Amino acid sequence: FFLPSLKLGIKMKGKLQKQICQVVLDHFEKQYTTELGDTWTRVRDVLTYPLCWQYAVLLNKFSQSAELENTLRVKGYHPAFRGPLPYLPASLKCYIRRTPGRFPAQKHQAGRLKEYFLLNAASLLPVLALEVRDGEDVLDLCAAPGGKSVATLQCAYPGRFHCNEYDDLRSRWLKQTIESFIPDPMINLITVSKLDGREIGDIKPELYDKVLVDAPCSNDRSWLFSSDIQQATLRLIQRKGLSSLQFQLLRSAIKALRPGGSLVYSTCTLSKAENSSVVNLILNSCSNVMPVDISEMGKAVSQEFTFLSGMQQHELLVLPEKGRAWGPMYVAKLKKM
Repeated sequence: FFLPSLKLGIKMKGKLQKQICQVVLDHFEKQYTTELGDTWTRVRDVLTYPLCWQYAVLLNKFSQSAELENTLRVKGYHPAFRGPLPYLPASLKCYIRRTPGRFPAQKHQAGRLKEYFLLNAASLLPVLALEVRDGEDVLDLCAAPGGKSVATLQCAYPGRFHCNEYDDLRSRWLKQTIESFIPDPMINLITVSKLDGREIGDIKPELYDKVLVDAPCSNDRSWLFSSDIQQATLRLIQRKGLSSLQFQLLRSAIKALRPGGSLVYSTCTLSKAENSSVVNLILNSCSNVMPVDISEMGKAVSQEFTFLSGMQQHELLVLPEKGRAWGPMYVAKLKKM
């Protein structure tokens, strides 16, 4: 009779001690040693050791609790963004601490708003770079699971907010996230669609002031812990086609932008082929697009985030390191003329 519980115990232990997928690690080892040099060793030490990962707590302004802020401070958390940022709405509140570990998550309850969202603090940088203002029409092109959509709505009240997610399962996840964080009257401003992001620019040309393209990418953190060799091998084969998809999504986003509007492209990979190379290809092939300098934002948050040096002024790459285990997160900003 004791066998099922024993099995369960082993399963639970396995869950806590994630297994590194050697196929993926070997692949990354080759690529990132070439692209990042010695920096890769430090980054690898963080990515392969989940016990040193950190989680930020993004407060939900629609369900505020002064108590929560006090609890966070008592537990050693401090605001993630302080200092002279080019754009930092007072309503965006995010707390972090230097020590690893995760604040307890809140369960989804129908009809009840969550008080906070747990995330990688670096994933707020694309939102800060986008600089959404009240009344602007905004498109989040690849919106699931919804953290960046929720963060955008902490910053401003868009005129129209269009969240798109092509994948069926992820789209359901996105809807649940929005229901968990955004109150009823405001949900009416939000459109959730399941369109192919590569076609949105043709379906809705020049309709938006701001577009976020948080593109599907080879997610370095989760890929390192791919659950089986077959899945990992398939991912590595498909990886070769990702930059082409990302380029098509970006081109579509540019068509959807109004002249004068701006766009932020982001990924959670270190891969040059999916980051700088995609953005350079867009800049070289679209004469109506200009890079936008985001180095001031980088400087303002450099106390909390480590960036790869030698990047161009319109891009940032957050590198995870011990005590600042945020990222990977690539951010680039462009403007349509």
